[in-house]
Amino acid sequence: MRILVIAPHPDDEVIGCGGTIVKHAKSGNEVSLCFVTKAYTPDWSKSYIKNRELEIQKACKVMGISSIFQLDLPTVKLDTVPQKELNDKLSKVVLEVKPEVCYIPSYSDLNKDHRLVFESCLVALRPLAHRTKKILSYEVLSETEWGSFNRTFQPNVYVDISQTYKDKISAMKAYASELKSGNHPRSLEIIESLARKRGSEIGCKYAEAFSLIRHIE
Repeated sequence: MRILVIAPHPDDEVIGCGGTIVKHAKSGNEVSLCFVTKAYTPDWSKSYIKNRELEIQKACKVMGISSIFQLDLPTVKLDTVPQKELNDKLSKVVLEVKPEVCYIPSYSDLNKDHRLVFESCLVALRPLAHRTKKILSYEVLSETEWGSFNRTFQPNVYVDISQTYKDKISAMKAYASELKSGNHPRSLEIIESLARKRGSEIGCKYAEAFSLIRHIE
C-alpha cells in the first residue's frame, strides 16, 4: 500500500501521526513524506537550518520513511505564495506517489500554513486528479487545540499505536530543537498525555486520532 503524509512543517508528521507512520512502515507499506515549508535566513540562523535537515533525516529513519519530498516554501509565510503554486506543487507529489491513503493537517489548526495546506491538499487529492481511497486529517499539539474557535477537530478514526508509541517518541526526540519541557504542548509529557487520552477513547494504552475527510470503497 502507498501512503503519503503531508506536513506543513517538519515535526508535524511525528506529533500528528508518527505512531501510525511506523505502523504502516512495519507492515510493509511504502510511506512517502512531503514537507511543504522550510526555514530561511535571517529569521532562522544558518546553523539552525543545517541542524534541521539532520533532524529530519534522523526522524525519517526512525519512522521508516521510504521517500521524502521537500517543497521548500517559506515557513509561516504560505499566505504570500499564490494558492495555485501550492496546489500545483502538491498535485505533482500526489501524481508521483499515487497514494492509496493520505494524511493531511487539520483545517482546525491555528497556524495558517496548516489551513492553507489543508485546502490545497483537497485540490491535489480531488478524485478527478487521483483516486486516493482514504484521506485523513491529523491533530498537532499547540496548533489544533488552539485554533478551535468555530472550528473543532472531531476525531472519528483511531489507530492503536501501543506497539509503536516508543518509535513515535524516538522520532520526536530527533527533533530536539522543537521539544519543550514541563507543561508545554510539545513536551514529551503532554504528547504522552494526548496519546493516552486517545487510547482511553478506544480502550487501548496509546492511540492517535484522525478526522476522516473521504473514504472510497
